[in-house]
Amino acid sequence: MDAVSQMLGEVRSRGAVFRQTIMEPPWALRMATGAPLTLAVMLRGRAWIVPDGHEPVPVGVGDIAVVRGDVPYTVADDPASTPSAVVTRADYCPGAEGAEGASGPARTCGTPEDGAPVLLSGAFERRGELSERLVRSLPPVLVVPGGDSPYGSVESVAAEITRERPGQQLVLDRLLDLMLVSALRGWFDDPGADVPAWCRALDEPVVGAALRSLHAAPARPWTVADLAAEVGVSRAALARRFTALVGEPPMAYLAGWRIALAADLLRRTDHTVGTIARKVGYANAFALSVAFKRLRGTRPSDYRASRARFEDPPTEPGSETPRSRVRPASNRR
Repeated sequence: MDAVSQMLGEVRSRGAVFRQTIMEPPWALRMATGAPLTLAVMLRGRAWIVPDGHEPVPVGVGDIAVVRGDVPYTVADDPASTPSAVVTRADYCPGAEGAEGASGPARTCGTPEDGAPVLLSGAFERRGELSERLVRSLPPVLVVPGGDSPYGSVESVAAEITRERPGQQLVLDRLLDLMLVSALRGWFDDPGADVPAWCRALDEPVVGAALRSLHAAPARPWTVADLAAEVGVSRAALARRFTALVGEPPMAYLAGWRIALAADLLRRTDHTVGTIARKVGYANAFALSVAFKRLRGTRPSDYRASRARFEDPPTEPGSETPRSRVRPASNRR
């Protein structure tokens, strides 16, 4: 599995909030759901996404907007429009007519009208420290132009969310995943985009091979000389090219990757610190604790305890219980 797939695998929807909202111009919604990652697509009409402290970003029909959730934002027909409603975590679609159980289509907020602007949105639960590395690199709002994508047309997605069928929630979760992957692929492929240096470096023959080797076997006792031999260049050449493209030396990158793996295991499993240390390439719990404290400012045990106050109990990898931190509005009316 490549590193991007591994990171994206840690950002998966569970009980996805996936709805369409029908607006009557002029309109503006203040989004403060607390969802760590959201997607938005205009099915009809155009919109602006205005994140706090950043420039407004236009969204056209079919464009995919990926919005980081660490800053509240407004979606509006015009950047100057005043929000008429605040969409919170406790109230995903306030005062909506046509919500589930009402007269309108399922998962639809507002009354269907010909020509009215329609916003399709979905919210993610963010899971795993590996995903944090990718999500932190995103701009506050990332807009990728509409076009061919693996999930089909936005119209087909809209059709799916407005009808109740067996297994629908699972389908909606996977559709949201595919929309995110499609948007990020478009971002990675844009030569003018400010993507993470290590993503660009994956396409370089020598440095990309080195990164894939580190990702495939993080617990191996790597040295720069070993890594250089693995990819067939001199130690000096690898160190120079790796640092220039990735922005840090190979062993510094490996340390960050190992600590991200360790943090994820601390959150998602009940393995001892010593077991986790050996899994990610440290000789014992003490060695991991020293590295963890240096990079994260806290000890592994303290990190686990602090996360446990906000997360579900840890589980073995592969046996996670589905969670939904932001539930559909119909469950909160």
